[in-house]
Amino acid sequence: MAKYIIRRIIHGLISVFIVVGIIMVLIYSLLDRNLIFAKDDVYRNLTNNTKVVYRYTQWEQFGYVDLVSYQDWLADLVAKGELTEEEQSKVTGIARTKDKDSDEVKVYVDKFKKYYKSKGYKVVRLKAIMSTPNKEAKGGHQQYFAYKNKSLASRLAHYFTHLITVDTIHSVKADVPNRGITFTLHDPVYNGKFAPAIIGNGTYHKYLLYFDNQFPYLHQNLFQINLGTSYSVNKGIDVFTTMNVSQGSYVTREVVYPTGHVENSADDLHTAVFVANSLEDNKVTQDRFTDEYTGTDTYKSGFSKVGYSFVIGIIAVFFAYLIGIPLAISMARHKGKAVDKIGTAYIVFILAVPSLAYIYMFKAIGALMGLPTTFDMDSTSKLMYVLPIVSLSLPSIGSLMQWLRRYMIDQMNADYVKFARSGGLSEREIFSKHIFKNASIPIVQGVPGSILGALTGAIITESVYVVPGAGNLLTRAISMYDNGVIVGVSFFYAILTVTSRILGDVLMSIVDPRISFTSKAR
Repeated sequence: MAKYIIRRIIHGLISVFIVVGIIMVLIYSLLDRNLIFAKDDVYRNLTNNTKVVYRYTQWEQFGYVDLVSYQDWLADLVAKGELTEEEQSKVTGIARTKDKDSDEVKVYVDKFKKYYKSKGYKVVRLKAIMSTPNKEAKGGHQQYFAYKNKSLASRLAHYFTHLITVDTIHSVKADVPNRGITFTLHDPVYNGKFAPAIIGNGTYHKYLLYFDNQFPYLHQNLFQINLGTSYSVNKGIDVFTTMNVSQGSYVTREVVYPTGHVENSADDLHTAVFVANSLEDNKVTQDRFTDEYTGTDTYKSGFSKVGYSFVIGIIAVFFAYLIGIPLAISMARHKGKAVDKIGTAYIVFILAVPSLAYIYMFKAIGALMGLPTTFDMDSTSKLMYVLPIVSLSLPSIGSLMQWLRRYMIDQMNADYVKFARSGGLSEREIFSKHIFKNASIPIVQGVPGSILGALTGAIITESVYVVPGAGNLLTRAISMYDNGVIVGVSFFYAILTVTSRILGDVLMSIVDPRISFTSKAR
């Protein structure tokens, strides 16, 4: 079994790698990269050279190209000590046209061109666009930069090598005194009460490990999962953070800041990250913080996107199995009778009618019954969960009834059932001890997939009931051409699929010991 699981994990990881590669090919090679500007109001309002530079800058952010401006290259030379700041100031400003460059500028312009052309970059010089002989047109300032299209191999390598990052005492590049890690049994956030925590200095996060009163109670910032940065859906935020950060209105509580300052605030000091120069000339942060770990998240009243999707999905799965399995057994035991005919009619209805139609039907019925038909993160009423759960569980109930009934009817004609009857076992015993056990094996395999699938959310159901879950994240990313989110969410779905398949096989072998995944020589 162990060898089988290891082999399946390896094959699964290879499959995930291939899936991400295919998606990157589709996004970066087959789709027009100009589509990312379809809903970009900033791009529409720009003109001339400024618009061109903005286009390349956005392409760099979306992962299409590597981009280097002439000014950035000069700054890099200064940082390396190959150019003084005084020399930089003399050669920074290129002229409106190439022939008007000063001799000093020409030297460095040629160096820039030769250096980046040798690395496979294409060098672009945009001459100034004039509205009159002596006046530049709006956005017409001269530009000089180099760019190179990213290869699929480099994208894949960068994505997987940066998938998990470790926060170390050297993560912060600024000058930080006394870099190191401290373990304490008395967390300062809890005013010195007993609460173990690991605190870093020089790390990006101040708290690497800590306890609090929110599930799962033990939290860590040492390892960060980076699924991909969003550029439009949740600009500048990683997909993993987007899916897992809490939502809703701010929740204030009494907070004791490192300086001893006390106030009612929504700041979560356990999430503090390093913000360079944040204490300089800032009275607010100086009153609260003793170091530059001043960037904090906030407490909010609601779950995360994944949290809402999982709560609704897992309850729907529970009711689906709780209701669907007994009904399927009853239909199989009374094949052709009233209960079987009614159950079959329900299966035909729920599986044949488009999901959007019956979801709206349930929504209308729920409204007549006084149930909430839209989600409100600030509401404490649990009734708003009812209609989304019903809409998700009813089709799952129908599917379980259909397949378990079919499997049980197939088993009813097996030889072991005839032997059991001849041995004097009652029909109830035959169904519960033999038929159901064998018929449930294929159903059991799908249980992990149903549970893990709850993390992904339901696109249509969440849209209809305005659930702030993860279900519409991928569709929003596709409609907004947010490449980072598309790749990240697809990777997340692929990992869940592989994991659910492996767990399904393991669970199936536990239910039926006759199933073995080991190969023996004959």
